[in-house]
Amino acid sequence: MSARRTEDNSVVVIGLGRFGSRLAGSLLQLDQDVLAIDHEQDRVQRWASRLDRVVQADTTEENVLRQVGVADFRRVVVAIGKSVEASVLTVLALTELGIPQIWARATSEKHAKILHSVGAHHIIFPEAETGERVAHLIVSRMLDFIEFDDDFAIAKVRVPASLVGRPLREVTPTDRYGVQVIGAKPPGEPFHYAGPDTVLQPDSVLIVEGAIARVQQFAALG
Repeated sequence: MSARRTEDNSVVVIGLGRFGSRLAGSLLQLDQDVLAIDHEQDRVQRWASRLDRVVQADTTEENVLRQVGVADFRRVVVAIGKSVEASVLTVLALTELGIPQIWARATSEKHAKILHSVGAHHIIFPEAETGERVAHLIVSRMLDFIEFDDDFAIAKVRVPASLVGRPLREVTPTDRYGVQVIGAKPPGEPFHYAGPDTVLQPDSVLIVEGAIARVQQFAALG
């Protein structure tokens, strides 16, 4: 078996229904290397001309996932919507492969609990999530994300380690980072508005606003 991919731009999308196909398209627009998998041949043929790599396979079988190269990826999204059983068995197979990040679509709270119990790290409810929003969350370190018109976003991110202990007046001039920190939540405390004298504490969560690309860059700071 080849070494697991360590690049940050490789994602597997399993299930090419309405949500999965939109997610795959959004990931491509974010310059991600996408491997798409579906068990229905007609869907595979439909998307073969739009996606770089599309494979027909039964993703509930661990050995099949290995054969198509899924074990080499760090991030996999299970977007299966029709069959709860297939989605659960697929997540279980991915868990057995040791995939570090498993995102799974849920159709109900009960379904979500089952997916968590068998190893899913992130749960997606398509009724409340767009493919574009989930794509941004998958490819970045943002904890939550709301996109507005004109490439503007508000996001929830963990405080970058390199900024811990520094007051905001040193951190958020828009000419340096391109974002504005508008709120902070230190561990064990509620969110509060952030001002120039707010000192960033370890493990805090921040609310930031700015252009989408700049917000993503801020979230990725080490």
